[in-house]
Amino acid sequence: MSRMPVLFVGHGSPMNALAKNAFTDSLTELGKRLPKPQAVLCVSAHWETQGTQVLYNAEPPTIHDFYGFPKPLFDVQYPARGPLSLAHETQRLVPGSTLNEKWGLDHGTWSVLVHMYPHADIPVYQLSIDVSKTPQQHLEVGKLLKPLRDQGVLIVGSGNIVHNLRLINWREQNAAYDWAVEFDKDIKQALEKRDPNALTHYEDQFGEAARKSVPTPEHFYPLLYTYGASDENDKLSYPYEGFEMGSLSMRNVLWS
Repeated sequence: MSRMPVLFVGHGSPMNALAKNAFTDSLTELGKRLPKPQAVLCVSAHWETQGTQVLYNAEPPTIHDFYGFPKPLFDVQYPARGPLSLAHETQRLVPGSTLNEKWGLDHGTWSVLVHMYPHADIPVYQLSIDVSKTPQQHLEVGKLLKPLRDQGVLIVGSGNIVHNLRLINWREQNAAYDWAVEFDKDIKQALEKRDPNALTHYEDQFGEAARKSVPTPEHFYPLLYTYGASDENDKLSYPYEGFEMGSLSMRNVLWS
């Protein structure tokens, strides 16, 4: 079995689950051109826990973890089955992690996969973000996941490099603040240089642009997991680049 790629997706608004636009078209195209995975492991910005947890559920429910959106979004179901043996293997790879039978697939996962694999015919599970870990520790967990790539697992990080909901520009869908563009470019360069220090010490490295772009870290951390699961032999590309509403970077990153 050939080694699977690693993917980071800037997922943006939950409404992208229902949308047809350049961003969602790029996800549809990725699902067609990437090697078919045995399973998808998603590190979603929307599952934060004390301690690292691995979803262990043969029939994970679709979690609608948001409010104030139209009913059709709450009607979306993504009935992928859960790969229990791979969940056990993932727990083994990450010392101190535990299995969680109660969580499901949150919108950081299904809003992306509904475009990549619309038939929900690929098994899916999640890895949580341990809120007690440092950025460097998140990156190190990503490294521990790397053997899964050789078992047919597509590792997906779902968040946003720039994610500031308080400063959203509701008037212009495709707007981008200067500081958001600056930080997104800085992180792109850090990825290309394979500079883990810049990625894990982004505020020290990039100052005010970083503080505005990452007011809370949960949407940035999935990038660290995917970077950790990649290596210097991977080809780096960007299946999609762009911004939504000023303060959301929609950049996708692929290591293949």
